[in-house]
Amino acid sequence: MSVTLHTDVGDIKIELYCEQCPKACENFLALCASDYYNGCLFHRNIKGFIVQTGDPTGSGKGGNSIWGKKFEDEFKEELKHNARGIVSMANNGPNTNGSQFFFTYGEQPHLDLKYTIFG
Repeated sequence: MSVTLHTDVGDIKIELYCEQCPKACENFLALCASDYYNGCLFHRNIKGFIVQTGDPTGSGKGGNSIWGKKFEDEFKEELKHNARGIVSMANNGPNTNGSQFFFTYGEQPHLDLKYTIFG
């Protein structure tokens, strides 16, 4: 399954890993379907590292999952931050996923098994 994000600078197509990360994908798809992400800023952009969005407040401190609380990580050994365009849930530590997510600008192996890759 895929989702296309429409941004001011062009469209971004995300292929989702629904079988490997069902909760992260369910959350992301439901938030997309409810227009939750409409108007969200890319509030964090670190050259050569990541670009992050998904916080409707734009501060980087907001955002909720569809369950109204944080949800658990879904790490898969075979999913790696090994290329540009990997999509992962942003978090504040173990099992603190909400609505924020990021795209990698390149290989970031130090993020493996710390952030749920769902696309």
